[in-house]
Amino acid sequence: MGDASLKWTSKYGSVITSVYEAATADGMNEKGLVTNLLYLAESEYAAPTDTRPAVVIAAWAQYLLDNFATVDEAVAELKKEMFLVVPTDAPNGAKGTVHLSISDPTGDSAILEYVKGKLIVHHGRKYQVMTNSPVFDEQLTLNKYWEQIGGTVMLPGTNRAADRFARAFFYINTCKQSAEPREAVASVFSVMRNVSVPRGIATPAQPNIFSTIWRTVSD
Repeated sequence: MGDASLKWTSKYGSVITSVYEAATADGMNEKGLVTNLLYLAESEYAAPTDTRPAVVIAAWAQYLLDNFATVDEAVAELKKEMFLVVPTDAPNGAKGTVHLSISDPTGDSAILEYVKGKLIVHHGRKYQVMTNSPVFDEQLTLNKYWEQIGGTVMLPGTNRAADRFARAFFYINTCKQSAEPREAVASVFSVMRNVSVPRGIATPAQPNIFSTIWRTVSD
């Protein structure tokens, strides 16, 4: 973004998973703040005429890892909307439209999305799951239907993001809960594998339905 870019000095070190060796997707900083970036076709960012300093989406997660120790801190600053996030196309030509989840060691979490040019924040410990489309408000509404049925009765089984959300929401709250690190990691991985999209599965007209390429767990 050149001179229009937001500039900062990192406060915390972090370990990250890089996309195309150019963007920070998943990461955890030295205070335990975790970021997870996912594709969201419906994302709409601020107009190009907006004069606020800019952060390209490739650096959005890294900005949070560099500057904040907790979800509370990050959300308080982001809600000021002192900068805008701008998209960029991926090297394969796909539109770089994403949403972001953040969490910390206290169990706090938040889902961050840009909808119609505005930042929408869902903040609270109950927001434990994020997949892809639709936007999070709609995802929660769809999931209420499956909550009424009950996961032990029936769960949707397709590779669509809304179906994977319903399965993840049910299983992450039903699987074995443990403070023992190996057991906890095993439980999380078991849910992630259940809701992953198998290799080789893609729907060209719906880029939100695509093979799961990597999985990460942060401890």
